Amino acid sequence: MELTLSMYQSFGNDYLVYDCQKNDYELKPEDIRNICNRRFGAGSDGILVGPVQMFGKLGVRIYNPDGSEAAISGNGLCIFAKYLKDAGYAMKKDFTLQTQSREVEIHYHNEEARKLTISMGRLYCGQTNMEGVGKSEYVPVEYNGRRYQGTCVWMGNLHCIIPMEEISKSAVCEIGEKLQRSERFPDGINTQIIRIGDKNNIYTEVYERGAGYTLASGSSCCAAAGVAYQMGLIDPCVYVHMPGGETIVRIDEKMNAYLTGTADCIGRIILSDEFLRKYQIMAE
Repeated sequence: MELTLSMYQSFGNDYLVYDCQKNDYELKPEDIRNICNRRFGAGSDGILVGPVQMFGKLGVRIYNPDGSEAAISGNGLCIFAKYLKDAGYAMKKDFTLQTQSREVEIHYHNEEARKLTISMGRLYCGQTNMEGVGKSEYVPVEYNGRRYQGTCVWMGNLHCIIPMEEISKSAVCEIGEKLQRSERFPDGINTQIIRIGDKNNIYTEVYERGAGYTLASGSSCCAAAGVAYQMGLIDPCVYVHMPGGETIVRIDEKMNAYLTGTADCIGRIILSDEFLRKYQIMAE
């Protein structure tokens, strides 16, 4: 028995890539939870499974560390696009990649594919699910005795953006956990609290559905920049500062978001027979 994965990171957002062309076994949700566990497993913010055929196109399936499937992930896409280059699947400078919720365009800036720009698609206002059903755009948020207004947007996945004067990990975790439990969001929601630096710089903290607090999130950066731009707080091209680093987001006149980020290969992981037996991974 042997199961191999490759580990990559993008702004401290780390993913394991499970190449289903090189591994015969189909991962189950409980396998993903055990492998992603940072105390007892390999540890990661999720697993990227591919390359696969999705809707007749080259695609990737994105899994959160709790075993649930994510519709899209900006940093995950940066990582998987770099893996495709490293593994010899991608030969061109530009190509398209399918996710569960939308198709994106990938552009490599260099031969090593460390720097990439991804067209993340259009940002839609309102609580919109994958079937296109929309609800109220705004949601009230209580924190430390104050009332804030969150703006809900669909960026291939659902986000709530909350501008605040001061932001912190503790604040986003408290707010994010409340919104995650809210009956208004039965499928969960990604939460970002943002602080505007100036017209070209915003700062964000992120609490992700299915993952919790993360150092970075590409789709969250796009959602945050899109909302701030709609509010007239920033220019269309902006640096988004996260605890894991800074990325560039550009919003065009049709509210399409373009994410420029980086990805690095950390190494290759072979899960031991002992680990596979303990958690009954690959068991018949």
